[in-house]
Amino acid sequence: MMRLVKVKPNAKHQLLSGALDGSFIAHLKSPPTEGKANQELVNLLADHFNVTKAQVTIVAGFTSRHKVVEIDQ
Repeated sequence: MMRLVKVKPNAKHQLLSGALDGSFIAHLKSPPTEGKANQELVNLLADHFNVTKAQVTIVAGFTSRHKVVEIDQ
């Protein structure tokens, strides 16, 4: 399943919420450097969907705040 995710790094609290259009908004504590925010996003989505981290793949938007993520269930 493909999902659109808007990432907000350097947040005070880690939070994943849904938007009205069916996408997600991820508030991440990690900074957007050296892939730290991307790794935290993968961990957060894996916990939310109750899948392993290997089942979550960032397909597009590695350096963007708008990402396309694939989740294999």
